[in-house]
Amino acid sequence: MSVSGLTVVPVADVRVPSLRNRTRNTADKEQKVEVRRSARRRRTVTAYRDGDTMIVLIPATMTKAEERHWVAEMQRKLQRTECRRASPARASDEALLLRCAELSRRYLDGLAQPSGVRWVPPMRTRWASCTPADRTIRVSERLRDVPSWVLDYVLVHELAHLRVAEHNRTFWNLVNRYPKTERAIGFLEGLSAAEGPGGARLDHA
Repeated sequence: MSVSGLTVVPVADVRVPSLRNRTRNTADKEQKVEVRRSARRRRTVTAYRDGDTMIVLIPATMTKAEERHWVAEMQRKLQRTECRRASPARASDEALLLRCAELSRRYLDGLAQPSGVRWVPPMRTRWASCTPADRTIRVSERLRDVPSWVLDYVLVHELAHLRVAEHNRTFWNLVNRYPKTERAIGFLEGLSAAEGPGGARLDHA
């Protein structure tokens, strides 16, 4: 892709290690951006995600104003690229429930079986929530168009609450069986940061 004489290369599939055996607290983290300048780079701008950080590669000769422009531009391009990879589970509540069953079998030993999963109108401070008492899960409509691997993470997170109510080490050990946990957390942190203070999070009811 060429824009204003520059070749723009948005990339969204960089792999990162999982976080097995680690307790995470992400409520106060924001989207990170790392800009790397290269003297070899003349006309190419490249961006990709590495965990919770967006890496932007630019020519060393760019001014600070040009850097700010291209960081913002590449954030938009990456988000559009990722959102085109939306999950089939966005189609209906039934599709969500089927996806949960598959994810439970794959990552949670088939032991996390919700009684119901449904899309709900956007919640003010949550991407999704789980009520272990009646084994129901609610997912914000704002996640209908996120990439499939992000929605899968949200579902695994809430399914894990059917086995462990608290956000403790045992809980995160279960969640981190999902290999794209780190990337998905970074993606959601970016969306929350864009919304400003009080952005959405994941939790159980």
